[in-house]
Amino acid sequence: MNINEYNGDPRYWAVWEKMQLLGIEDVSTKRQEKNGTIVWRLPIKNNWNNGKLIEVASFKTGYVRNQNSGYSNYQLNKRRESDPQYYPEHKYNSISGMHDKTGKYIKYTTRTCKLIPIEIDRLEYLISYCLKNYYIKRANEVANGEFVSKWEHEYKLERQPTQVNKIKDLENKLATIQRIADHG
Repeated sequence: MNINEYNGDPRYWAVWEKMQLLGIEDVSTKRQEKNGTIVWRLPIKNNWNNGKLIEVASFKTGYVRNQNSGYSNYQLNKRRESDPQYYPEHKYNSISGMHDKTGKYIKYTTRTCKLIPIEIDRLEYLISYCLKNYYIKRANEVANGEFVSKWEHEYKLERQPTQVNKIKDLENKLATIQRIADHG
């Protein structure tokens, strides 16, 4: 996504700002851009042994997909039940050796992807999906792709008193500023 291209649209600008905040990089090739595809690389490694950074994409067809965190690319679109389809029921007739209609119908439904036809809606959906499923659910893995348990994180923080002291100092300054603002 070229920032100059979307500079005048506030929705695209908001997506761009969120990308910058989250460290998401647009890695679309010229051919992908020409085809209406946008590919983002997240600063999070996937769970597979190759340790590559996760890539997600928005396609002009309305699909959003994970590009590299599994055996094949998979859709990230929400799913919905399709409209029911009805097929005539057949029964085998042993005398004629044919399948005859019984007069009954079989109802058939599938689960399909809910397509997102508008590009900015797809990009906003991708940001929300990535936040929920990669940044929040896998928060302990964001740094380098390895899981860090809560107790281990707290243990390491206790061993680094200078950083803990800086955090406490900032919390105290914030509390002081809030008291001054409240009693103003």
